[in-house]
Parts: sequence; structure tokens; C-alpha cells
Amino acid sequence: MAKIRITKQFSFETGHALYGYDGKCRNVHGHSYKLSVTVIGEPITDTENVKYGMVIDFGDLKKIVKSEIVDQFDHATVFNQNTPHLELAKELQDRGHHVILVDYQPTSENMVIDFAEKINKHLPDHIKLHSLKLQETETSFAEWYASDN
Repeated sequence: MAKIRITKQFSFETGHALYGYDGKCRNVHGHSYKLSVTVIGEPITDTENVKYGMVIDFGDLKKIVKSEIVDQFDHATVFNQNTPHLELAKELQDRGHHVILVDYQPTSENMVIDFAEKINKHLPDHIKLHSLKLQETETSFAEWYASDN
């Protein structure tokens, strides 16, 4: 049977700051991110299976990405845990804000790598993550491809 790629798209709002950066993005700011998740596999051929003809149920893929990415990052502020932003992070947390501390500079490039690792851990064995596209603005995005990694 043929390998088929399917894609599900997600949206979430996240703030971040790039410590040490020499432009405006060193300031705390946010984006309306769009994440496209593409997986590859063979459609189920068992006619008795309720998911007959599907590579993976879009709803099952949605549960994984929502739980691992969207629910975690939506309306959160992301800081590199190895920067002086820790003081600001603590102040925000003390005021009830959702803050995520990561061990990387929270660029789209690094976030898409993190997202690929998180999603891969939860996919069924017969489904492979093909690619991710994380769109930060209307004209700027980062892509991750399994074939490159």
C-alpha cells in the first residue's frame, strides 16, 4: 500500500524574549503561532477497524499535539532558563502568569525541534512524524523534517 502524508494545523498565542539578541526581539513580546504537523503512514486496510482507510485519526493526532504543545504553550511566556530572565519569570509566576522555562533560546527554530521531540514520543509505532512547520508571523517560519534529522 502507498505511504500517505496527512497534516493537521494548530494555532496558539505565546510570548517570549530572546536574551542577548541585538534587535527588538530581546524585549518580551508575543506571536500568534501556527503549527502544521505532518505524519506519514499507510492507511489502515482492516475493514473491521473503525478507522479503516485512515493513516491516523485526525482526532488522535489532535489529542497528542494539543496535550504536548498547544495546552502547554498557549498564552504562556517562554524564557531560556539559563538567562537573567529568571528574575522576570519568577515575578510573572508570582503574579499568576503561566511561564515556561526551557533549556534553549526560545526561537522558532529551537521550539520546532522541541515540539518534534515531544510529538514523536507519543505517536503510534506505525506512524512517523514527517515534518513540522512553525509559523511565527505571516512571513516567517521554521520547518523541521525527519529526513534532515
